[in-house]
Amino acid sequence: MKNIAISCAILCALVFQSKAFSQRFDQVDKAPVDIAYLRPNQKSKPLVKVVYGRPAIEKGKVFGSLVPYGEIWRTGANEATEITFYKDMLFGNKLVKQGTYVMHTIPGKKEWTIILNSNTDTWGAFFYNPEKDVARFKVKTKKDMRDPLDVFSIAFKKDFKDSYMVLAWEETRVDIPLDDTSPMLAKI
Repeated sequence: MKNIAISCAILCALVFQSKAFSQRFDQVDKAPVDIAYLRPNQKSKPLVKVVYGRPAIEKGKVFGSLVPYGEIWRTGANEATEITFYKDMLFGNKLVKQGTYVMHTIPGKKEWTIILNSNTDTWGAFFYNPEKDVARFKVKTKKDMRDPLDVFSIAFKKDFKDSYMVLAWEETRVDIPLDDTSPMLAKI
């Protein structure tokens, strides 16, 4: 009887210990992480890589409500959106040196302020420091009523010789010009 009690005590201790030291994982994120690349062609190395969280519309209006106008936004969900430039480029009309940056935005009804910041590996816009801004410019918004998106998305598009990073959610589209072939870059 004494052996059975000792065996039960040891078994309980082992079960408790295995539970206490077992790996715990976070719940599956409602806003998965996605990556978008700008490549000159499918076989080329990328010029730009964007890593961002993709929130979905749960209910109601996004811009002007869930994402307020006139306030700094992480431009996605969870961690701040990170952009890696693999070479010096014009982003908007600003020269950006090769490297990794965080992109914040300030959405407005008719235009957005686009901000690149050197304070990387941050959660949301909580650690935004304007002293670390590398580039800041404004871009007009567009409406696309034909193809509204339920999930925030970032993609790249080529329009003749011009390249754009497109931010899109609901009917709102923001096209950010990109240029890696500018004469201005050739002088650097």
